[in-house]
Amino acid sequence: MTPFGTDGAVDRLSLSGHGLSVDLLTRGSILRAVRLDRVDRNLTLGSDDLADYDGAMRYFGAIVGPVANRIAGARAIIDGAEYRFGANDGRAMLHSGRHGTQFRVWELVEQDTDAATLAIDLADGADGFPGNRRIVARWSLHSPATLRLELNATTDEPTLMNPVNHSYWNLAGTPDITGHRLRVAAGHWLPTDEDALPTGEIAPCAGSDHDFRAPRALVPGHPPLDHNFCLSMEDADLRDVLELAGGGVTMRMATTAPGVQIFDGRDTDSAGLAPYAGLAIEAQRWPDAPHQPAFPTFRLAPLETFRQVTEWRFAAD
Repeated sequence: MTPFGTDGAVDRLSLSGHGLSVDLLTRGSILRAVRLDRVDRNLTLGSDDLADYDGAMRYFGAIVGPVANRIAGARAIIDGAEYRFGANDGRAMLHSGRHGTQFRVWELVEQDTDAATLAIDLADGADGFPGNRRIVARWSLHSPATLRLELNATTDEPTLMNPVNHSYWNLAGTPDITGHRLRVAAGHWLPTDEDALPTGEIAPCAGSDHDFRAPRALVPGHPPLDHNFCLSMEDADLRDVLELAGGGVTMRMATTAPGVQIFDGRDTDSAGLAPYAGLAIEAQRWPDAPHQPAFPTFRLAPLETFRQVTEWRFAAD
């Protein structure tokens, strides 16, 4: 563990073993770097400057929470009571507003050479959400060349919970994601409106531009990607759901989550990179669920525990 930045508030954690080395930050539980043995490049987009994570890279690699993605109207009904949140994406709330877990320093609970556990406590009423909540993230390395994230959360009042890892991936070390190949094991996806909110339609991938059931070469902007791919109607056992390949490296992702958001990184030029510099892949519950009763719920009650496991499995040709 070493200081990251100049104010002493944020530390960098280094994990290694099983064919991987990983850097984490206590700020936002950020996944800053992933390196595969014998591959001389970082496979995820990160920065050496803490100030970047206050600006255009504020979501890069972070655990975004307590509720990632969008909630229409920055409001929700929970058990008959209305709660209002800070709108920061037009009239919607995106990624829990201006004070989400991505902006906070997490507590280091435990660290070993190949694992680290970080946690954050959120007070009742913080950013409009009810309940005293605790979110715990355990990062660990496993053979062969596997990074695992286990997310757990609890609350003392009914609340909303949908934390996600928001890493951007570029496996080839190229300026953008052109030529990467993507496969997503999803038969349906969620069309969105002009505000990037789900319309409520659960559309079949077959016959659409969003059919990635067989590997396809990525062409930035064709189609535009900022959509949830529907893996199941509820949390599931850990299963393979996605494969991304580029530059002789393959990443296979497995998750227990019912959905995965794919964002094409069209705005990464705001961080001083090329547009489409990385592909954001976020295992999640489906966006705007409080306004879409047909979607898997965000609701978390006392005595329940939110659990989600995601694994990234790497291999080089």
